[in-house]
Amino acid sequence: MSYLECAESQLAEIELLTSMFPTVEELEFTDQLALAELRDYVDGSTSADNSPSSRPQFLIKQKLDPISIEETEVILSCAYPSDYPNVLPEITVRCSGLSRAQQTQLQAHLNKYLMENCQGEVCVLAAVDWVKDNLQSFINESLLAAPAPKKESSSSQSQEVFSRLWIYSHHIYNKSKRKNILEWSKELGLSGFSMPGKPGVVCVEGPQSACEEFWSRVKVLTWKKIMIRHREDITIERQREDSKSVEGIDSLRKFTGFEEALFDPHGNRGNHMDLGQLYQFLNEKGCCDVFQIYFGIEGR
Repeated sequence: MSYLECAESQLAEIELLTSMFPTVEELEFTDQLALAELRDYVDGSTSADNSPSSRPQFLIKQKLDPISIEETEVILSCAYPSDYPNVLPEITVRCSGLSRAQQTQLQAHLNKYLMENCQGEVCVLAAVDWVKDNLQSFINESLLAAPAPKKESSSSQSQEVFSRLWIYSHHIYNKSKRKNILEWSKELGLSGFSMPGKPGVVCVEGPQSACEEFWSRVKVLTWKKIMIRHREDITIERQREDSKSVEGIDSLRKFTGFEEALFDPHGNRGNHMDLGQLYQFLNEKGCCDVFQIYFGIEGR
């Protein structure tokens, strides 16, 4: 399917979704400029060589009535890659009736369904229908999952684990993914940085549970390739309040807060970073050894 044919399919699906979800409470476009550019390109108002610079992004909001609980809001955050439907869209699901773990499971099952059944076809509506059809089973699992009982410790100490994850991606271009990385790290109290472009690098550090939650959210997004290249886990013995305190989580951090770091972007699309500057940045933070783990060469 050519680029123009992809654009025509995208616009046709958007028009169908608009007719089915006519109000902003049901369908909200987060980038009106991208939608206008797509229309102009399909209508021939712009030259065939002048393809849209932005990609349509929108939210589909549904209020469902599962059997087990009160009305539940489900939001599908959708973004079209430029060559969709040759490739799958980027769809993230959020549901007020599910825990984070259940949402992660739901997302993974949806991605599997789309990969097995919707390759080469427009599929946002199919994703909405699949979520509606399968939401109840995930809610039932969530209700049946009982919290693990807390064991009383006879010791005056408890263990806490500090983690630092070094994540590698083939590339990080998408604005929605970049926004998610920044927002999720802030929400979970993690420090570190992300370097967009090709390749993409993300480092998060903080309590192990928060790092694992961050990774569970990120890995289910649509990626060409993403992995944890290296991880560091440090167990801390924490004394009770009535005893002498010991070194805590914050003292182990190498980064202050979380930032998106750009290192002299260059290339035709400005998507390549100066890896020498990345090495200097890591060196200043006391973690330059990870450069060789990422790229297989010593930095300088």
